[in-house]
Amino acid sequence: MDRHRVVALLHPPQSPFELGCAAEVFGTVRQDVTAHYDFSICAERPGPLRTTIGYTMLVEAGLEALQEADTVVIPGWQPPGTPAPPAITEALRTAHQRGARIVAICTGAFVLAQTGLLDGRRATTHWRQSDQLAATFPEVQVDPDVLYVDHGDVATSAGTGAGIDLCLHLVRSDHGAAYASQIARNMVLPPHREGSQLQYAAPPAPARADESLAPLLEWATSQLHTLTVCQLAEHAGLSSRTLARRFTEQLGTSPGRWLLGQRLDATRVLLEQTALPVEAIASRVGLASAVNLRRRFRAHFGTTPGAYRRTFGETRPQRR
Repeated sequence: MDRHRVVALLHPPQSPFELGCAAEVFGTVRQDVTAHYDFSICAERPGPLRTTIGYTMLVEAGLEALQEADTVVIPGWQPPGTPAPPAITEALRTAHQRGARIVAICTGAFVLAQTGLLDGRRATTHWRQSDQLAATFPEVQVDPDVLYVDHGDVATSAGTGAGIDLCLHLVRSDHGAAYASQIARNMVLPPHREGSQLQYAAPPAPARADESLAPLLEWATSQLHTLTVCQLAEHAGLSSRTLARRFTEQLGTSPGRWLLGQRLDATRVLLEQTALPVEAIASRVGLASAVNLRRRFRAHFGTTPGAYRRTFGETRPQRR
């Protein structure tokens, strides 16, 4: 089975970190994880290409590489708003018309907007450049508060680390939650963030070591079948209000919303890796009933548990 071809389109001066977001998710070979992607880079002009931190990288492929891409990644664009050469915008439009998915990380949204592919659609970028993007491209519905926006054929992310969130989200869409979790674990990442979570436009005061939510989150993921928000606060030794504040500061979401997200993620993994009926899965993840699970699953993912299992499942459902 052919691998999904991901090509990153670079431009000087290139941010190594934003390129690294895509390369780490799509391009790193891991011994215990099946490789589903081939990753490569290209530029309008092959050869030495400056980076934002002083060194030069060698790019061997030109824009013809986009002709074979299944996904094209634009890993930032410096300075933001600098017009892209017509050859680049035309190559992106041609790739999209052929069926390639176009993904912009951070300020790469400016280039994607220049193609016209974001007209009439929601998009995001780093919060510092949101006003500039909205003013430059009034046909684009710029949302400055979210981590990423995915339309299926085009997607945009906020700054730096949100690019990793978007790339892992795309892996989940392509190959399921369990496979994406394998990659995230290898990257030593915490539970994933949904695209609707807030960007950190005004960072809170740094949390003390004893205020980190990491131990609480690790405990909570093993207690999903019975856990409530009140029990979460009690285990943390905090009031519900203090717990909610720390969740907002550190995760950009509420305890209840985080807990629901974990239950739905656990549901996806069980649908993929087991033949358990939906009723049993609902009990395991703490969603009370099959009716409740189906309702929340459809609202969150836009599909049914049955359809999701048929797409990503590794086993056949048990007969009831």
